[in-house]
Order: sequence, then structure tokens, then C-alpha cells
Amino acid sequence: MQGAPPIHNAPHALRRRYETLIPFGRRDDPRDRDGRGCTRRRLRHPEVGRARAQSLAATLKDAGVTAIFVTEYKRTQQTAAPLAQLLGIQPTVVSAKDTQGLIEKVKAVTGRALVVGHSNTVPEVLGKLGVENPPKLADSDYGDLFMVSRGDTTTLFRLHYR
Repeated sequence: MQGAPPIHNAPHALRRRYETLIPFGRRDDPRDRDGRGCTRRRLRHPEVGRARAQSLAATLKDAGVTAIFVTEYKRTQQTAAPLAQLLGIQPTVVSAKDTQGLIEKVKAVTGRALVVGHSNTVPEVLGKLGVENPPKLADSDYGDLFMVSRGDTTTLFRLHYR
């Protein structure tokens, strides 16, 4: 990750190099599908999801993201879309069930990767990136942003965005 720009306006401890950013969005539940791939709950308050995705883009626009990974679910794609458009990056879709394939792709990135996940996938992804005791997430959690810094040791930073 040589040459990646620092995180602007971040505390000194966060200005170190990192390789993976993982915002957490609520898990898609196939029972709630409306036929267009969206959940009914999401359709009731789409402005909240759009605002959160815009907030994520504003938060990460200067973080040096060079690759974006999403799952086949629309919610992850919609979360990543504003940042992807802003940076001119085409997100890579990886099956939510293919954690090992995702990890291989993330580790191959030169620069910083953004992985948009779900409550049932983020802890496993963090664990496979070397995080000891990844946090447990509930479907009702929103706005968590995990930064994984890998070097001699793996360090996890848990941040929040609204």
C-alpha cells in the first residue's frame, strides 16, 4: 500500500497505512424481497439508506480507496454506489457466501479496499483478515465502519458514520 494518501483530518493514530475498510449495512433477508431485489423495509425508508451511503462516500472520498467489493445483494451495491461513482471505480461483486474468494481479492489489491458487508458476513471477513475476536453484529446495527491495518500485527479500528 505504498503511496496511498493519508486519511485527512484523522487523529494521528489513524494516519497509519491500512488496507481494508468495511462498512456494515443490515443483512438482506430473502423473505423480505419485493421482486426487484430490494427489501420492503428498505423501500419504506429509502431516503435513510441513500443518506447513509452519501455519508459513507463523504467520509471515504479522501481515504485512498482503490478497489470496492460488494455482494450480490442490492443493499451493498447501493451503499457503495456514491463512493464508486465519485472515485470512478467499478465495484467487484463477490458472492456473500464466498468469503475466501473475497479475502484473496482483497489481499491482491494495491492500495486500499472497501468491502461492503452484512451482519452475518463482516465478522468472518474480519477474522480471515487476521482480526482476533471480531465483534458480533446484530441486524439492527447501522453505520459501523471497520478499518483493518495489517503490518507486523493486525489492528482493528471501529468507527461510525451516519
